[in-house]
Amino acid sequence: MAQTKEKKAKKNSKKAGSLLEEVGISEELALDLLRDMLLYRRFEEKAEEAYAIGKIGGFCHLHIGQEAGAAGCIKPLRSDDYVMSAYREHTQAIAKGVPPRAVMAELYGRADGSSGGKGGSMHIFDAEHRFMGGHGIVGGQVPLATGIGWKIKYREEDTVCVVFMGDAAVNQGAFHESLNMAAIWNLPVIYVVENNEYGMGTAFSRVSTTEMVKKSCAHGIPAHVVNGQDVLETYASFRDLAEEVRNGAGPQFVDLQTYRFRGHSMSDPVSGTYRSTEEVDRAKKEQDPIALLRDILMKEDLLDSDALDEMDGEARTMAQDAADFADASPKPDREALYRNVWAEENEHGRLFFDGRDR
Repeated sequence: MAQTKEKKAKKNSKKAGSLLEEVGISEELALDLLRDMLLYRRFEEKAEEAYAIGKIGGFCHLHIGQEAGAAGCIKPLRSDDYVMSAYREHTQAIAKGVPPRAVMAELYGRADGSSGGKGGSMHIFDAEHRFMGGHGIVGGQVPLATGIGWKIKYREEDTVCVVFMGDAAVNQGAFHESLNMAAIWNLPVIYVVENNEYGMGTAFSRVSTTEMVKKSCAHGIPAHVVNGQDVLETYASFRDLAEEVRNGAGPQFVDLQTYRFRGHSMSDPVSGTYRSTEEVDRAKKEQDPIALLRDILMKEDLLDSDALDEMDGEARTMAQDAADFADASPKPDREALYRNVWAEENEHGRLFFDGRDR
């Protein structure tokens, strides 16, 4: 059915011109973006299920509702561009090329995970794909990404670094110090706030009298407001921004307006006491990025229910495969505790690890 539908899409290419042509996105790319978001949604739902039955421990922050940010911001980038994020990063890692199996195995704390099972949900790293990690300290990734920007400039590379952060990151010193240095040195960094309206359980309006889009103005860094629930707008914006930064435009700031359909983390109820069930339900009904793109493609006669079901089935299969792989992966061996850690020689010439001699 999918192949038949793709042929049909080509026949209807002139008819499909309206919205896709406006943003310069092909029918094939739009369908790929839908496939990507379906995978991200089903992956996160599988992670949610695994956490509920105790196969994932520690913290787990889901990206459900914000899939357009992962697909639209990262898909326009090159493989040698850098991405760094906070701790809601599973789908962003997949978008950057980290295999779903490796991401899920990391969530399970298994040896085949992207960080060998030692990082867990909040610390997905993959240097090969230049995904430079999720970071658990709020805003901690912002100065690190600025350092990557300095490295790019110092070595005269033509890559860019995109760094994601949550709402709460913009009200601390590291954010402003980083933007100040990036502006002075004209660094190739795109600072992206996934503005889902809440910092944990606190509405952004309660902690700042300055609008999000104005947070970079004191540093002379251009700010952009992007509808983070519209994957077509997000893709087009980041395609253009990445190219401008690559060509010397300097740092940019993006207020990516989005909304999470789950709580802050798996330990947080969906609405809790800080937002109403009605608010969440309204967002799901009106702002679901998958439904919004689905409706556009169906209206443009590029997608039908059979093709959608086939795509969704493939996404569910991939998510289940990742979970099965993670479940079968071994736990890290005991010696893994002493690999990739800081070590010094003590007065006896022996290595000193974690408070004891080896």
